Amino acid sequence: MPWARMIADTYGMDRSERELADQRAATDLDRTLAVFDEGEPVAGASVYSRTLTVPGGSLPVAGIASVGVAPTHRRRGILTSMMRAQLTDLHEQQREPVAALRPSEAGIYGRYGYGPATIGNRMRCERRAMSFRPGTDFGDGTVRLHHADQVRPLLEGIYDQVRAATIGWPDRQAAHWTVRLADHPHRRGGATSLRFAVHHERDGRATGYALYRHGEAPDGLGGSAGVVQVVELAACSRQSYAALWRFLAGIDLVTWIDYEGAADEPLPHLLTEPRAVRSAPVDRLWLRTVDVGRALAGRSYSLPLDLVLEVRDDFCPWNSGRHRLQAEGESAVCEPTTGPADLRLTAAELGAAFLGGTSLAALAAAGLVEELRRGALARASAAFRGEREPWYPGGWAFPLY
Repeated sequence: MPWARMIADTYGMDRSERELADQRAATDLDRTLAVFDEGEPVAGASVYSRTLTVPGGSLPVAGIASVGVAPTHRRRGILTSMMRAQLTDLHEQQREPVAALRPSEAGIYGRYGYGPATIGNRMRCERRAMSFRPGTDFGDGTVRLHHADQVRPLLEGIYDQVRAATIGWPDRQAAHWTVRLADHPHRRGGATSLRFAVHHERDGRATGYALYRHGEAPDGLGGSAGVVQVVELAACSRQSYAALWRFLAGIDLVTWIDYEGAADEPLPHLLTEPRAVRSAPVDRLWLRTVDVGRALAGRSYSLPLDLVLEVRDDFCPWNSGRHRLQAEGESAVCEPTTGPADLRLTAAELGAAFLGGTSLAALAAAGLVEELRRGALARASAAFRGEREPWYPGGWAFPLY
């Protein structure tokens, strides 16, 4: 599969034959672009049809992945041409109203109308200082380790429960799970194979899991320290969440626990010493409204709204203009209008605010959103926000998880 090898090479990665076969199974060739020079692939990009949990429900999204241009063909406008072809096709075929990707470099995709919609929280936890607050409710379930060849059905069931209630989580079809759980030795970075810890209630129901590896990191003294690398954690209840973290904090011969969770991750609040968790924010899922009307009507809002947005979209000109957004309860309508605008912004800012993570008020403070009617910004910013911060649990750039 020369195309896939070329994409991998642009990311400086080696791919085994098994990895290539898994990627091919997950790839919709009818929605994949390839650019050739004298019969050799030099660039490409794919669209993966996914469903994303958004405020009030779920929405079809175009997952953009496997984007790459060979080093020999950079600075020729190839990436721009592929991005324009993808978005134009989505619009003309009336397919997914939103596109999403996880960029390898944050500075690339803003010019194509994408904005950072979720923030990841990179945490390094000092295991020996992780003492839980008195009265922490761990429930009466247990955490058990499972073998890789037995655990997948349990993981899928838990994930689907959590996904339905967590804004920013995409669905995973069978091929996506295969790639997510692939555990190729050359991709472990010197760490062990995956471990699968599953939380079970007393009646046997599986209500949470943690996927992790054992590894090492420099200890700052010329030696190394044991690290538990938590790849993914999902919990259906606060009790299973707390129990999983108690299990991880109880693993011996470990100095640090590394994990990337939500911007408002509950873990520090469970500890008597919150400073045992050191955090650093990082942008994760970037969103792009392909069709403003269908996208904004596809989610709900926390306050009633009657708002006119003036959108500037140089890359997808069909979105440029004024859009009246009316929302009440679980229903929303967004249609073109000639009425006076209340807010002015670009497509990138709309994508950043779409899931309720990046606030319109923060964007306005940076000069990226303009309030044209007094009071409109505060109400719109509150209406777009949700109870919790949206977050994204895995990689979407390459490989697809």
